[in-house]
Amino acid sequence: MKPRISVITLGVDNLERSLKFYRDGLGLPTEGIIGEEFEHGAVAFFDLQSGLKLAIWNRKDIAHDSNLNQSVPSPTEFTIGHNVNSKEEVDEVMELAMKAGATITVPAQDTFWGGYSGYFQDPDGHLWEAVWNPHLEVKE
Repeated sequence: MKPRISVITLGVDNLERSLKFYRDGLGLPTEGIIGEEFEHGAVAFFDLQSGLKLAIWNRKDIAHDSNLNQSVPSPTEFTIGHNVNSKEEVDEVMELAMKAGATITVPAQDTFWGGYSGYFQDPDGHLWEAVWNPHLEVKE
């Protein structure tokens, strides 16, 4: 297996609500919901850097497709990190997320390891970290 990830898919409860959050609230580019003509096929993709895509798909459809029972998700199973190049950018992302309807779980603040970060949850509880790491340059 080659060391790459091309799509990260988030299970959501309401595809339209999540589309509005990511597209209208956070400003991620997308063609909107596609695949509605297929049973269990409605999904939206957002273009990220270097060909990486973020997808949102109904949890019940992921359960069907993967032949797994739908379970209650835990917001601490994983985090999605959004690295930026300054503390000010962290503050901007956190403000954007809050205006989009995110739940702020930790306001942006200095970290114990010398960085600066804050946490928010999207409408389905997925945990995002907006973070500035002084040892990591983010290439645009």
